[in-house]
Amino acid sequence: MAGDASGSRDGSRSGSARRLAASTPPEGGRRGRGATSNPTGRYEAARREAFHDPDWTPDDPVPLRTQVTPERSTRIIARNTSPDIPFDRSINPYRGCEHGCIYCYARPTHAWLGLSPGLDFESRIFAKPDAARLLLRELAAPGYSPDTIALGTATDPYQPIERTHRITRAVLEVLRDARHPVGITTKSDLVLRDLDILAEMAADDLVLVAISLPTLDPALARRLDPRAPRPEKRLAAMARLSEAGVPVMVNVSPIIPGLTDHEIEAILARAREHGASRIGHALLRLPGEVADLMADWFAEHYPERKERTFALLRQARGGRENDPRFGHRFRGEGAYAAMIAQRIRIAGTRLGYGFGRMALNRDAFRKPGAQLALF
Repeated sequence: MAGDASGSRDGSRSGSARRLAASTPPEGGRRGRGATSNPTGRYEAARREAFHDPDWTPDDPVPLRTQVTPERSTRIIARNTSPDIPFDRSINPYRGCEHGCIYCYARPTHAWLGLSPGLDFESRIFAKPDAARLLLRELAAPGYSPDTIALGTATDPYQPIERTHRITRAVLEVLRDARHPVGITTKSDLVLRDLDILAEMAADDLVLVAISLPTLDPALARRLDPRAPRPEKRLAAMARLSEAGVPVMVNVSPIIPGLTDHEIEAILARAREHGASRIGHALLRLPGEVADLMADWFAEHYPERKERTFALLRQARGGRENDPRFGHRFRGEGAYAAMIAQRIRIAGTRLGYGFGRMALNRDAFRKPGAQLALF
């Protein structure tokens, strides 16, 4: 796990500094997947390490197919007290995400399940089929007070398996019927499938949709988030949502130093042309295993840029690769982080954006009652 300025826990130069100097592309990557390897989760007793045997020629890797496992939960609304985010409750219909975004800060959570934050995170998905039933019960509980529920804070609620599992749509149906506010974060134009529900909720100020767009470059996007819709599809989704009266935020996230940071103004201009009215942004985060996965990804795809990216990140993270402190983890600090914030502010103001999430309507909430009998 990333720690001090060098990336090692004890302050020696044996962590990120050595990795940046000597890392080579690992074997085991798969076409159409984000991670280039499948490292052992940090809680496992035994650890796997890839090595190169010059006398052995491996077979072509077998295509990695997505496995979906039902997960039975007792609750569906997760609570948080973080001062960094503008909501105190969230729902994630899935664990793991087939989009395969290499930078995803939720990757380390797969280690809690005895799985790898690498390829396992994007190919071994856990679905929560009881999500709508649990949500209905929690909204109906005595003493429940409504406030915006964030949908898709860790993994995308519109990842490809949602086409058949339809858990996100079922959750939205409950929220619509209860007239409960919801903020959605996604990279997928699959959100348009639920435009009927979203438009109805938008008429009562009950919904905001944030679409993440870290790059406009389709070739780079295929490497960063290989199974997410290409940038043009995300822009088209913004336009369709806006035309239907659904407020849209462009989430310029993550901003990757030395790789995507030059695109900030262009992303904001294109998103504004396609109906986005608000801005969200976050600097690249490298919690837990994400630091090593990102380093290996750079070694595979952009080895000439790796050292600059990690150097700029350390400038913005107090000399470390990752700074988990509240108030710093999303924005960073120092000259580089301040420059990014200033560019967002100047471009956003010039283009007529609002900043951050808008306040949604809590007063229309209707506590579920008779609907419970349906479950």
